[in-house]
Amino acid sequence: MNNQAFIDGQNLILGTTTSDKPWKIDFYRFREYLRRKYNVTKAYYFIGCIDDNLQDLYDMVQDAGFILVFRAHGEKMISHKKGNVDTDIVFTIMRNFHENTDVDKFFLVSGDGDYYKTVKYLRDQGKLGKILFPARKKASSLYRQIGNAYYDYLDNAGVRQKIELKKRRNKN
Repeated sequence: MNNQAFIDGQNLILGTTTSDKPWKIDFYRFREYLRRKYNVTKAYYFIGCIDDNLQDLYDMVQDAGFILVFRAHGEKMISHKKGNVDTDIVFTIMRNFHENTDVDKFFLVSGDGDYYKTVKYLRDQGKLGKILFPARKKASSLYRQIGNAYYDYLDNAGVRQKIELKKRRNKN
């Protein structure tokens, strides 16, 4: 299978770290989960503007096997602009849908309702794998209409256990 995943980085981080029971993603474990569970061969991780203070995060995400995609902003807006990668994700999904006909299924990681039309279109075309919501309570209610076979929650106990960053114990 040749499946692709598209991750809204800000939605993933905020969905997990600001939930009722906050937690952090282990990017290495998450990438492996996507590979094993959903046969994801390419995973695109969309981030807002470049921030030199986040270079360690960018390195880790890339090292874990994600393809980093940054949002383009005008020079004057870089320090004041939030991520807002929604249109970039939709564009990339639709471009890959039309140009890469060998892609079997598309997966989206976000709870944002802005993707609803794209998700519905992919489902209707038989190309939607699943939408993976970072947090149950922050998932848009629009997605209930697509059918629960097409979505899952990363904060489900079984999934969270597989992808959560484990605290390292001191050996001292």
